[in-house]
Amino acid sequence: MIGFAVVFAGTAEGAFESLNSAITDGVGWWYILSATGFVAFALYCGISRVGNIRLGRDDEKPEFGVLSWFAMLFSAGMGIGLVFYGVAEPLSHYVDPPEAGRVAGSTDASANQAMELTLYHWGLHAWAIYVVVGLGMAYMTYRKGRPLTVRWILEPLLGRKRIEGGIGHAIDAVAIIGTLFGVATSLGFGVQQISAGLEYLGWIETNNWVTVILIAFVTALATFSVVTGVSKGLKWLSNINMAMAASLALFVLILGPTLFLMQSWVQNLGGYIQALPELMLRTAPFADDGWAGAWTIFYWGWWMSWAPFVGMFIARISRGRTIREFVFGVLLAPTVIGSLWFTIFGDAAILRQRDDQDLLVDGEVSTNTSLFQLLDGLPLATITSVLAILVVVFFFVTSSDSGSLVIDILASGGNLETPKITRIYWTTLEGAAAAVLLLVGGSGSLTALQTASIATAVPFSIIMVLACVSLLKAFRYDVATTPRYIRLTTTPNTESTNGETPVPLDEVVKPARRFGISSTFSGLSASTDGLATPDGQHVVVAVHEVSSESLAVDPKTGEVEYSHENAPVDPLGGETFDTPEFADSAEGQAQKNNSQ
Repeated sequence: MIGFAVVFAGTAEGAFESLNSAITDGVGWWYILSATGFVAFALYCGISRVGNIRLGRDDEKPEFGVLSWFAMLFSAGMGIGLVFYGVAEPLSHYVDPPEAGRVAGSTDASANQAMELTLYHWGLHAWAIYVVVGLGMAYMTYRKGRPLTVRWILEPLLGRKRIEGGIGHAIDAVAIIGTLFGVATSLGFGVQQISAGLEYLGWIETNNWVTVILIAFVTALATFSVVTGVSKGLKWLSNINMAMAASLALFVLILGPTLFLMQSWVQNLGGYIQALPELMLRTAPFADDGWAGAWTIFYWGWWMSWAPFVGMFIARISRGRTIREFVFGVLLAPTVIGSLWFTIFGDAAILRQRDDQDLLVDGEVSTNTSLFQLLDGLPLATITSVLAILVVVFFFVTSSDSGSLVIDILASGGNLETPKITRIYWTTLEGAAAAVLLLVGGSGSLTALQTASIATAVPFSIIMVLACVSLLKAFRYDVATTPRYIRLTTTPNTESTNGETPVPLDEVVKPARRFGISSTFSGLSASTDGLATPDGQHVVVAVHEVSSESLAVDPKTGEVEYSHENAPVDPLGGETFDTPEFADSAEGQAQKNNSQ
């Protein structure tokens, strides 16, 4: 595919533009419907009792702190795109709004709509796509002990035999291809922005040697990071990068129109929430400007093609968190941070264009240089432009690093501890692919490969929908069989509020045996069962909720008995794996305890 995109760059670009049009016209509605469905799925998992399930053993703690966790998932998920589109996208929507929005360009109305559309593309929908894959992989690996690959998310629905066969191999192949193409394309676009920024500053003149040196430098950093591992290299780089990005944003906020930007942020959040119900299902069937295909459908396909990469990486760093923490951490934190970033850079650019009209190049928005044009109008422009280039470089590195790690895990069948030599191989291959695409085919090759990557989202979107059904099936069983723990006081307070002798607990909870449902807690003695806390006054009881379908009522006596015939059925069938991941998972620990 890379060879075709390079050798036949012009032909490939045209062919893939036709493919992109076919996707837009044929399945664009499906992308929009499924992306909104993923938001509903994520919110359900976070709000319902499913959110109490821990991604690991019940007593497990998160591997990374909250700040490091946010920094890593944000850097891998969207980092380089925020810098690439932070100015360009809001400004593009302001100058050239969609026909379906029914507002004129370069007006106050189009300015407000521009930010609503930008947050729509980079907000809940984008991260919900990542939630589906990341949550599924984290749950099946750390809770159920399966290998960390995409295929195992569908085991509750398809069964182990099919997952280990051709269907499973095809699923992982789509994930690997989409990730490799997506990362290589993003690295190519990142190098273009870095070289454009250096050329804008007058430091270099872009040529093939500059491109090779930049790619080699960034690939070397990514190789160093991927060899040192997630807990060291990638964690450090992500924290450093987030600090630099925050510094750049604070600089623009403080030295730019501060009060205007803070007012805009509040309004943008409100406008996004207000516009979301209308935008999330907009397919614009009567519009013929091609805007939906160029932006919304493009983004949904792009996020889905990246979902195996970002989803697996988020799963890799989320062990020990509850599903509720995972969902709202992945959904809300990046959305809020992204809204602040796009407000600072996007609204500052829109205000500048409205007042000075100097941010367009030949009447159009330049994606590569629009950020540097904005910074050029502020004090210390050279310093901030260099800082912006460094932010792009570090986002570039973290994307390459995490992408290489994900591809390596997928290619090794889910092995979390892959050899260093294979990590180096994938990092080098991504850099080499980006270099070949830029040197031989130019932007046309990148566009062609990007479209090919998005095309993988067509089958993968179906896989994701099936993954939602599969996970809901597994969650239902987990919720039904996982106990809730209640602490009971075995000795009530010795002081009585009315002067009477306190009633013993055994009298308080006397059994109502009439219907055979209630029972006494008197048998839970600390001396015999070892359930009491050290003070000897409390007992911890594991309680299972029982559905009405699992109860059998005697029509004559009214007595109620628990019926095992209607008990929940394990969709995984109690399968076991002879792997360290399974032994260390909640499922492996449960099976070990039951066998003792």
